Amino acid sequence: MFECALIQGELFRKLIASVQDLVQDGNFMCDANGISLQGMDSSHVALVALALKKEGFVEYRCDRDVTLGINFANLAKMLKCMGAKDRLSIRAQDEGDSASFVFESEDSSRVSNFELKLMQIDQEQLGVPETQYKAVIRMPSSEFQRICKDLSAIGDTVSISVTKEAVKFSVGGDIGSGDMSLRQSESGDVDGDDSEKVMIELEEPVQQNFALRYLNNFTKATALSKTVTLSLGTDMPLVTEYKMDNLGSIRYYLAPKIDEE
Repeated sequence: MFECALIQGELFRKLIASVQDLVQDGNFMCDANGISLQGMDSSHVALVALALKKEGFVEYRCDRDVTLGINFANLAKMLKCMGAKDRLSIRAQDEGDSASFVFESEDSSRVSNFELKLMQIDQEQLGVPETQYKAVIRMPSSEFQRICKDLSAIGDTVSISVTKEAVKFSVGGDIGSGDMSLRQSESGDVDGDDSEKVMIELEEPVQQNFALRYLNNFTKATALSKTVTLSLGTDMPLVTEYKMDNLGSIRYYLAPKIDEE
């Protein structure tokens, strides 16, 4: 038997919204420690990895490892029926062919029950190695979202270059070119609130090119976290990570664009 509950069901709905446009369906791997998910987009350019810790749930029980094969578009339809402040409970039998989703209002006056048919998804878990990156940038997630959205109006490829002083996002297209730079926050720049700071850890300067349409997809996770961490290295995928307090994190990996010239 597997069951878990979140006081803020809305958080789970935002999680699914930040995955569903990238990956059509995937396996929620549930074990004694929590829930994990890995999925690649159809062109195998981007990978999403979700890790939810059991400590982040108000209730969590997993008697034995369970795999829930989910179609995210179908799940999103059901989650639309959940109120903004509803508690969410998920339950599944060990050998069952469906999972139940229960939405309960704050005062328990309304309870909604839904059964989602599970899928058999043949999917291998990829071992994502822990890597030391040459450049790590921590910045407000809303700022990253705005930069990606604004620059995609000019071109479809962004060049991200990092120095000790700043991170620069540059784009060029048919109508012209542009760039946006964020400098490293001084210790006195923003009082008290780390989520507003731009922090750069650098071993050596890095510059790489990425497809903006994927980055715009990743920024759908902005609603999950005030900050985003970008990790870059030469000839390595970009890692875009959003941490959700004690619940866990969602990471997106994106292969760099190679110049055809």
